[in-house]
Amino acid sequence: MLKSLTVWNFALLEHVEIEFGEGLNILTGETGAGKSILIDSLGAILGARVTGDAIRTGCEWLRVEAVFTVDDNEAVKEFLEDEAMNLDDDTIVIKRQLTKSGKSSVLINGSHASLTTLKKLGNLLVDIHGQHENLALLKEANQYALLDESDKEIAAALEAYKESYGDWKRAKELFEEKEAEAMNYAQRLDMLKWQKTEIEEAALKENEDEILEGKIRTLSHAEKIASYLEDSYALLNGNRGNAISVLSALAEVKKHLSDMERYDESLKNAAKIVEEAEINLEEAAYEIRDYGESMDFSPQKLDELQSRMDVIYKLRKKYGATVEDILKYYEKIKDELDSIENYDEDMRELKVEIKRLEKELDKAAADLTAKRQEGAKKISESVREALYSLGMPNARFNLKLSPLDKFASNGKDALAMTFSANPGEEEKPIAKVASGGELSRIALAIKSVSARNDKSSGSMVFDEIDTGIGGKTAQMVAERIAQIARFKQVLCITHLPQIAAMADTHLYISKFTKDDKTETKVKRLTENESINCIASMASGADATMAALDNAREMIMHAKMIKKNLEKSKK
Repeated sequence: MLKSLTVWNFALLEHVEIEFGEGLNILTGETGAGKSILIDSLGAILGARVTGDAIRTGCEWLRVEAVFTVDDNEAVKEFLEDEAMNLDDDTIVIKRQLTKSGKSSVLINGSHASLTTLKKLGNLLVDIHGQHENLALLKEANQYALLDESDKEIAAALEAYKESYGDWKRAKELFEEKEAEAMNYAQRLDMLKWQKTEIEEAALKENEDEILEGKIRTLSHAEKIASYLEDSYALLNGNRGNAISVLSALAEVKKHLSDMERYDESLKNAAKIVEEAEINLEEAAYEIRDYGESMDFSPQKLDELQSRMDVIYKLRKKYGATVEDILKYYEKIKDELDSIENYDEDMRELKVEIKRLEKELDKAAADLTAKRQEGAKKISESVREALYSLGMPNARFNLKLSPLDKFASNGKDALAMTFSANPGEEEKPIAKVASGGELSRIALAIKSVSARNDKSSGSMVFDEIDTGIGGKTAQMVAERIAQIARFKQVLCITHLPQIAAMADTHLYISKFTKDDKTETKVKRLTENESINCIASMASGADATMAALDNAREMIMHAKMIKKNLEKSKK
């Protein structure tokens, strides 16, 4: 909803700050006071085209700033997220400035934005009725939403259709992908078969490369290893000239300690340790000896291992860093070959599946169309009744469905909103035949019928809504606007006291001359000031006591109507 609007140097508006309230905000004032200029300034903040002519005489620039809250507007939140713009405390601050030189800037929550981005955001924030270019009613998506959100059964049928459509579309896309891939299958098949044969002939074993590399490393250093083994065994249990071996020395130490036990048992534990060491070292000596005797230092064996490793090196360069990677790639090749070799069968199965899904989709589309036809009939009747009460007794309005020749993401229906204001005139799309005032009244009729389910922009502006009406029709228009304002914030410019009496917030626009310059100011009226204003609107002159009493009665009546509307809202 629109919280505030601040304007600098926009035509007659030198500096105006307006705080808007929830519900119905009524703007009144004498003709030429600047009400339309105020709406133009709001349009500027929503992305409407503004030229340098709008800059106040004698000024070099104009600026408009608006603050919106978007607590429940998920569409706005998604838009800002897509545009990578911050949203703090569900508040949007928009600033737009234009200079005489034509330089323009737009800031949305501190981020620079293009006019295109601002216009897209503006369409989600405010719906201005009375201006064709800003009228959400004329957008196809909103016309579908009006119908599809009007009834839970239609919404459920649409959801079922979309699910079926998604399944059908994915199956078709898969078929097309496989069909496109088939063009390269012949060449690909030859290559895969060759790769499969090459890996199979290698007869790789798991971790074979690691085992071979270890064996090659050992055989490549056979002479050094043999020398180390010989020296190690000789030190432990061999003959190294006059030097005593480790095991011989330990045997002598063990004997000395055993002899000492007859005189002193203090080293009994030491004797045990030496005995265990002798046993362990004897085992080590035997292992060293056996390993040396078992070693095959044949150069032929080394050549065989290196040849095998060369085969693995070549495969690793082509298919992976390790044997494990090569074997994984081999499994992938087999799967792809199976897929290619089964292509014809897969495509036949896929065609059958697409036909099955298309039948389901066609059924879901027919169900959706039937429910939409019923819903369109109810909405059309309700809107016609509303138009009749809004002073358009000869108006004809219809939501018309016609079949599409293909499935679309939201059904198989084309939707048109048609209108005729006078007898004998052909119904045509409302964008082509309705005037600004008629569009406003059509929008009012539609919104009053659909207000509870309407999920479009959070704020609405009605301009020219009271053109050519009065009396009972004016009262009906007032009640319809008040009904919408129970669900949305509404800004309405009016010259009719019946509508003004419904205000939750009453703003009075006036102009005055200062230093030979005309300025417009906006004042938020108290209830007593609102009574005086409505009395003047009703009497067409200074408020008389009778006019004041009538104004009070109108406001009391309006309060009672709004109270009843609030109850029905719950």
